[in-house]
Amino acid sequence: MAEVPEIELTDPAVLSDPVTAYRRARERSPVARLVTPGFGAMWAVTRHAPARALLTDPRFELRAESYLRPSVPEAYRPYLRTMEIDGPEHGRLRRLVAPAFTARRAADRRTRIEAVVAGLLDQAARQATEGVVDLVEHLARPLPMAVICDLVGVPEADRPQWRAFGAAVAAGDGPTFVAALPAIIDSARSVVAQRRDAPGDDLVTDLIRVRDDDGDRLSETELVSLVWHLVLAGQTPANLLANAVETLLAHPEQLAALRAEPDLMPRAVEELTRWSPPQMLTVPRFATGDVTIAGVPVPAGEPVTVAIVAANRDPEVFPDPDRLDLARVPDRSAHLGYGHGPHFCLGAALARVQTEVALAALLRRSPDLTLAPAGAHRAPDPGTWRLLTLPVQL
Repeated sequence: MAEVPEIELTDPAVLSDPVTAYRRARERSPVARLVTPGFGAMWAVTRHAPARALLTDPRFELRAESYLRPSVPEAYRPYLRTMEIDGPEHGRLRRLVAPAFTARRAADRRTRIEAVVAGLLDQAARQATEGVVDLVEHLARPLPMAVICDLVGVPEADRPQWRAFGAAVAAGDGPTFVAALPAIIDSARSVVAQRRDAPGDDLVTDLIRVRDDDGDRLSETELVSLVWHLVLAGQTPANLLANAVETLLAHPEQLAALRAEPDLMPRAVEELTRWSPPQMLTVPRFATGDVTIAGVPVPAGEPVTVAIVAANRDPEVFPDPDRLDLARVPDRSAHLGYGHGPHFCLGAALARVQTEVALAALLRRSPDLTLAPAGAHRAPDPGTWRLLTLPVQL
C-alpha cells in the first residue's frame, strides 16, 4: 500500500491552488488525509472510481457530525434535521420534492429564468461605473435566489430577507448564517402559513397538500424544514456561474469558440462544472465499521469525504484532464460536480439551465467582456471554490 499523503487545509499553497495539491495527492494514493490544525483530520478519496463507490456505499453514513451543527435555541433544533437524515427517511422526503426538480421541469422554467437574467443584466448595466460591474453581486448571487423563490413559492414581499439569507450562504459567511437561523426558520413558517391561505402554482402548495391530505407522509416540522433547506441549498449556481465566467475569461480561445458556436453551451456548462466545481469536498460520511477504500484501511467512526476537485480531473476517466475543452463530449454521470448516489444534487438540472441561460445572455450582450483591472477576489476556503468579487468590463 502506498503511503497516504497529507494535505493541510490551512496551507496558503493549498488554498490558492487546490488543483495542484490534490493532483499530487491523487498521483501518490487513492486516499489522502486532510488535516486542519485544531480541528482534527479526515480521509479524502482522490480518485474517481473509489469516490463514486463511496457515495453509494451503505457502510458510510451521514451523521449530525457531518455538518457544522449550529448553536440555536432548543425550539429551533428540530428544524435542522433535514440536513442530517439518511437512508429510507431521506428517500421518503426526496421523493416528495423530486418531481419539481426534474430536467423537464427545469426546461419548462427556462423562459422565466431568461426574464430574470435580462432584468439583472439591465440593472447591472445601469449601476456600472465606467462600464465596470461586479458580476458576483449583480448576477451570480441574486439569480439563484430569484429562481428558487419562484419555484418554491416564497411570496414577493418576503424575498428581500431571503436574499440576505442567501447572500450569507453563497458568501460562506458562517457566523452570519448561524445567527440568522431562527429568523430563517421563522420565515419558512411564514411561507407555509401564507401559502395555506393563498395556494399557488409552486412546490410549497404541493407539499401543503401532501401534509394536509396525509400527515403520515410529511410532518409539519419536516414541511417547514424543507422550505428553508431547499431555498438556501438552491444557491449552488451562484458560485458555479461566477467560476464559469472567470474560467472563460482566463481561456480566451475557449471563450471565442463558445461565441462562434453558441450551441456548445450545454457541453460548455458540463465542462466548466468539471473544471471549476463550486464544491471541492463532499459532506463527510462516517465509516460504520472498519473498512478498506482502494486498499487503504479506514477505522470505524472515521470521517471520509470525496475530493471532487481531484476526482473530476482523474486521467483514468477524463483524457487530458487539466485541459479545458468546451467541446468535450460530456458524460453527465462522470464528473462529480453535483455529487453522486442518493444525495446527488436535487437541483442539478435547474443549476444547469440557470448557468446556460446566464452565460448565453451575458456573452450575447457583452461581446467585449473582459476582466476589470482590479481582478477577481477569491475566498480562502478549503471546502468551496468561490469568488467574493468578479469585476468585469461589460
